[in-house]
Amino acid sequence: MEPEHDVAEARRTRAGVLYALAAFFMWGLVVPLHFKLLSSIPPLQILAHRIVWASLFALGLIFVFRQREKLVEALSSSRHLLLLGVSAGLVAINWLIYIWAVNSGHLVQTSLGYFINPLLNVVLGVLFLRERLRPAQVAACLLAGAGVLVLGVSSGEMPWVALALACSFGFYGLVRKIVPVPPLVGFCIESLLLTPLALGYLAVTFADGSAAAFQGHAGLDLLLVLTGFSTAAPLIWFAAAAHRLKLSTIGLLQYLAPSGQLALGVLVYGEAFGWVDAIAFGLIWIALAIYTMSALRSASDKR
Repeated sequence: MEPEHDVAEARRTRAGVLYALAAFFMWGLVVPLHFKLLSSIPPLQILAHRIVWASLFALGLIFVFRQREKLVEALSSSRHLLLLGVSAGLVAINWLIYIWAVNSGHLVQTSLGYFINPLLNVVLGVLFLRERLRPAQVAACLLAGAGVLVLGVSSGEMPWVALALACSFGFYGLVRKIVPVPPLVGFCIESLLLTPLALGYLAVTFADGSAAAFQGHAGLDLLLVLTGFSTAAPLIWFAAAAHRLKLSTIGLLQYLAPSGQLALGVLVYGEAFGWVDAIAFGLIWIALAIYTMSALRSASDKR
């Protein structure tokens, strides 16, 4: 018979994998499909509803998981509030660009942005956290840069959507890394900080008659309300997975989300993906393979 510790660890790992798969499935397929169904609504209105409903959903979870004391503790720190205000602004920019990109036929670029993101995190770690790059990481970053350059030269302009998504989410992750608050508490505070702006904007749309919500279209209203769930749920599942799995495992699984976005863009919505795109993505995928192998080797060396 297996020792009880090994059985418990195996269960913990299986639960972590399931949480991770659920999160990346949501990000890769469900979330873009959700926003596609809302394509008749201006992106800024979708963003405002996403913020409001996500904050209510997060507050509910704070009470369910009994994290009120941690929330109050985080709110009482001016430094935490300042940094979370910065991260809230960054994630709002990221969400707005993502919503616009999905509903403007740029799913391939959104996937590119999230493929680039792990490598950009490496660069940000060097620039701001004084982390040291291993030779394999340098090679991976150079290859990814070459892939982006190929797209830029071939199209006559840089893939700005992908770069904006990668940069906004990369800097968001950097700020959140230095704020010592639990993921759910941090997300709740970010949402709450953005909510007054979101409510103010929605009030203006109702006043001038441009509001898309609550105009007698129950299905559309439900989809808008559910943006709170589709925003908060994968973040919470990801946090649960990160608590149970090794970082190297999370690193491997995270590429499922942009892979799903790429497949949706090309196979379902017929976005262009020519040989130049294949070369550029190929270079980035090779870079990610080098980066992942280096991370796995580093993790095994630390055991």
